[in-house]
Amino acid sequence: MKGPVIVMPKLRILAFAAVLAAGLAACAEPAGDAPAGNGAQESPVTEGNWTLDPATSRLVYVSVKAGEIAENNAFETLSGTITADGTAEFSIDLASVSTGVDIRNERMRDIFFQVADFPTAVVTTKLDPAAFAGLAVGQSLARPLKAILSIKGMDAPIETEVLVTRVAADRVTVVPTAPVIITTDMFELTDELGELRALAQLPSITPAVPVTFTLSFIRS
Repeated sequence: MKGPVIVMPKLRILAFAAVLAAGLAACAEPAGDAPAGNGAQESPVTEGNWTLDPATSRLVYVSVKAGEIAENNAFETLSGTITADGTAEFSIDLASVSTGVDIRNERMRDIFFQVADFPTAVVTTKLDPAAFAGLAVGQSLARPLKAILSIKGMDAPIETEVLVTRVAADRVTVVPTAPVIITTDMFELTDELGELRALAQLPSITPAVPVTFTLSFIRS
């Protein structure tokens, strides 16, 4: 197979997500009472600072070329923190994009993301630490998440819902309840997408991608 460029027409984190963000929702905005923990001896989820565990975190997206060929892609280097006051930041190393084909990785880095000048995508949000204070080990809670995704010097708002699970006293995981859809026009990347399509000699590359993530945070 040739090396068609897989476009990730908008990465935003999470993460998510979106981002986005994305996993920065371990204390998302309040939406009702937090569940009562069944172990009052446990410290609150948001006590202290939390650091992303890259070994157990993933950010992936699906690109579609020629209108019908879907392919999985990922970013291999992620970092993030949530501070005790609810300030959250999640960074994606854009040079770590992994499409499964070396030439596509190179084009994504150099043409689409221009990593020499814009090495990272960043999701930022301000969270409410009280929203998750009662989450006990084994419990999950779905919350809406609003954040800002920054790519190549441009900001765009993202909204999603995330499911936060306290898997251990000092670990929480964050996943979206549905993929986050990112489009090239959110960050004025349509021209770059067209250049990738021409280089790959493809009839089309879909300018919207679903992004999903699994983010694991450890109390630091």
